[in-house]
Amino acid sequence: MLSHIRETTYLFRDSLRMRSCKTLTQVNRACSTLLTDSSKGGLVLYSQSTDIYENLSLEDWIEANVDLYQRNVLLLWRNTPAVVIGRHQNPWKECNLSLMRRSGICLARRQSGGGTVFHDLGNLNLTFFASKKAYDRQRNLKVITGALNCLRPGLEVEATKRFDIFLKGHYKITGSASRISRKSSYHHCTLLHSSDHSALSPVLHSTCQGLHSNATPSVPSPVTNLVDHEPTLTWKELLDALADQHSAEFGGSAAMNLVNPADDAAFPGLGTKSAELRAWDWIFGKTPKFSVKTRLQMTDDISSAGRSIELCLEVKSGVIESCRLDVPTDWLPHSLTSELRGVLEGERFCPQRTAAAFSMLLRCESGEKQDRLRRLCDAILAIMGAP
Repeated sequence: MLSHIRETTYLFRDSLRMRSCKTLTQVNRACSTLLTDSSKGGLVLYSQSTDIYENLSLEDWIEANVDLYQRNVLLLWRNTPAVVIGRHQNPWKECNLSLMRRSGICLARRQSGGGTVFHDLGNLNLTFFASKKAYDRQRNLKVITGALNCLRPGLEVEATKRFDIFLKGHYKITGSASRISRKSSYHHCTLLHSSDHSALSPVLHSTCQGLHSNATPSVPSPVTNLVDHEPTLTWKELLDALADQHSAEFGGSAAMNLVNPADDAAFPGLGTKSAELRAWDWIFGKTPKFSVKTRLQMTDDISSAGRSIELCLEVKSGVIESCRLDVPTDWLPHSLTSELRGVLEGERFCPQRTAAAFSMLLRCESGEKQDRLRRLCDAILAIMGAP
């Protein structure tokens, strides 16, 4: 995966260098344009950051600070590998948290609804900003389909009523979600240029057993990359076409302005917002209430006979509100089961925090009891997404 990311980074960087210097401005000028330019029409921005939390914070910053009654804004951005869930989704149900931790893949929760998506440097994100009154997702998708049909008519791309874009009527290349506030709106889309699909399926496959939730589920679709069908389609062509099509649709210049969300002077308060999006309280704590009901099959080195243990958890705001453990008393004493239940109740549904609490309990035991208790603790941690 890393070699694929490096290659994509170099190709993308080269495409920006090839673009005329007159179309790329420094961050201060771009920010000045955002804040002070009262002219109407479109404005195209490109984020220099590949940090998912900075880019999601940049979306919120633009929505809150730019006069979107005056002009429509298109923000282009990319991220190093990350899984992004919708505002009302359950991360334990949507992705393989254990694999993500081992692979160094970030998890982020966005402000908008919709399903879970995998980002990497081969995926281009587009965010269309407008006033609430001017919110029009089909018009935004027209910018993407128009650009692609001009570049490569043979791709046969078309937007659907679900606000996705499909290639040749079968393969999904763009998914979208949106956020509408009192006065403004934004609509963001993914566009698969050369994403690493070998990583997509494993990380979007949950290993959490027995999870029951009313959170918004994702709806999987067959996906493909643009370069799988048009290998000669370069980043430069794609970016130029999108900027030109946005200008044709909304007016304004097709010039692409570089912005750096890490610049606190240019984007005051964005760093604080980024820190909030990185926090456990937002990523996991905002998960809608859910329950876990499953049976754990336990064995040990002493007895070949297995034991079935029922585990029932109620989780609210990422915290275990109640726990029921039905453990055969000939396998583990009732008193020890009660202690384990007491450790879980009131604790975060989080393998790191829970593992630390379990270790204190394990230190008080030895021999067969400690071995069996450790196996049971490890099974519970695996449900939470432990590596």
